Amino acid sequence: MAEIAERVENKTHYLADLERLQPVPQDWVNELRRKAVDEFTETAFPTRKMEPWRFTNVAPIVRTAFRSPVEPGSHGLSEADVAPLRYGEADWTELVFVDGFYAPELSSPTEGVRAGSLSEAFASDAGPVQQHLNRYLNGSGNAFTALNTAFLLDGAYVHVAKEQAVPSPIHILHVSTGGDGDTASHPRNLIVADRHAEATFVESHVSLAGDKTYFKNTVTEISVGEGAKVHWYKLLHEGPNGYHLSSTRVHQERNSAFKSFSIFQGAKIARNDLSVVLDGEGADASLNGLYMTDGDQLVDNATAVDHAKPHCTSWIGYKGVLEDKSHGVFSGKVMVRRDAQKTDSNQLNQNMVLSDKATIDTKPLLEIFADDVKCTHGATVGRPPKELVFYFQTRGMSEAMALGMLTYGFADEVVNQIEVDPVRARLEKFVYNKYSPIPG
Repeated sequence: MAEIAERVENKTHYLADLERLQPVPQDWVNELRRKAVDEFTETAFPTRKMEPWRFTNVAPIVRTAFRSPVEPGSHGLSEADVAPLRYGEADWTELVFVDGFYAPELSSPTEGVRAGSLSEAFASDAGPVQQHLNRYLNGSGNAFTALNTAFLLDGAYVHVAKEQAVPSPIHILHVSTGGDGDTASHPRNLIVADRHAEATFVESHVSLAGDKTYFKNTVTEISVGEGAKVHWYKLLHEGPNGYHLSSTRVHQERNSAFKSFSIFQGAKIARNDLSVVLDGEGADASLNGLYMTDGDQLVDNATAVDHAKPHCTSWIGYKGVLEDKSHGVFSGKVMVRRDAQKTDSNQLNQNMVLSDKATIDTKPLLEIFADDVKCTHGATVGRPPKELVFYFQTRGMSEAMALGMLTYGFADEVVNQIEVDPVRARLEKFVYNKYSPIPG
C-alpha cells in the first residue's frame, strides 16, 4: 500500500497540470490524450527492479515535482540567442522549439517541404497525422511515454511526399530555457517519409538554461515507406542539470533504408531509447552512436531492432568514452522472428574507460527464432592500450598527450562517418577540444 501511495504522490504534480490542459477541436487527439492519462496513472515509473532499467536510476527525475506548461509562454529568446545553435546553412529547413513549443519567429521553413508544428498539423494534415501518430508506440508499457502522449501539445511534424527527395537537411532544434526551474517539457515529433522519399534530419537538443534543473521527455515516431531513405542525426547537448528521456520508434517498409547517429555531449541523466521494426523484405537499418561522459553523468543508450520480415539487414555500432565518476549503459537487442529468414544482423559496442571510478554496463542480446540467419554481437571495455601509449612516449610525447591522441582518434572514428559536413565539422571540433592531445 505504501508503494502505491508513493507512486500516486509522485504523479500528483503532473496530474494537476494535465487538469489544466484544454481540449482541441480534433476529438481523436483528445481521445489519445485521455487514454494516455489512464495509462500514465496505472503504470509505474521505471525502477531498477525492471530489467530494461536495471542499470539506470531515474529516481532523481521521479522525486522532483516538475511542472509542465500547457501553453507556450514568452520565452524571450532572440535570433542572436539561437544563431550559435544553427548550422549557418541558408538552404536548410530549420524548425525551432522552445521548451516544447514551436517558435515560428525563430524558424525558417522551406517551400516544397511539409514541415512545421505538430499542433497545427492536427487540422492542416489531419489524415496522415491520424494515420501515423501513436501507431508505433502502442504497448510501450512506459509511464514516461504515456506521459508524453497525455501532454500531446506540440513538436515537429514533417511529411515527405512520395518520390520527393529533399535536397538539404531538415534541422529540428529543441531548446530548453529551464523556465523558472524544475520545469518539464514533452515534445512529440512525427516524421513520415512516403514511398521512395529521401530526406536527412538533424534533431538537436540544447540548453540555454544555465544551471537550472529541468526535464525533457521526448517521443519521436518515424515512418519510412517502401523504398524510402531516411538519415537521422540526434545530437544531445543538455545542461549540467538537465534530465533527458527520449523514446524513438522507427517503422520500416519493404526495401527502405534508415541510418541514424546518436551523439551524447551532455546532460545530468539521459536515456536514448531507439527501437526499429523492419516490417518489409529488403529493409536495412544502421544505428550508430557515440557517448562521451564525465563528472557524475549517466547516459543510457537502449537500442533494439526487430527483424519481422525476411531478407533484412541491420547494424548497431556504438562507442563510449567515460571519465571521472560517470556511468554509461548500453543495450543492443536484436529480435529475429520465425519467418525472418536470411537475416543479416551485426552489433558492436566499444568502450574506453579513462578513470577507475567510471563504469559501463553493456548488454548485447540476440533473440533468434529463425534458422537461416547470420547474426554477430560483441562488446569491449578497457583503457587505452599501454603498448600504444608507450610507443608514443618513445617518440617524445608525454603520457597525457598520448592518451589524448588515442582518445580523440577512438571517438573521431564515429564522427568521421557523418555525411552532413556542418554537423561533422562541429562535432570534430567538440571532440578535439574535449580530448585534444595537449603537449606537456
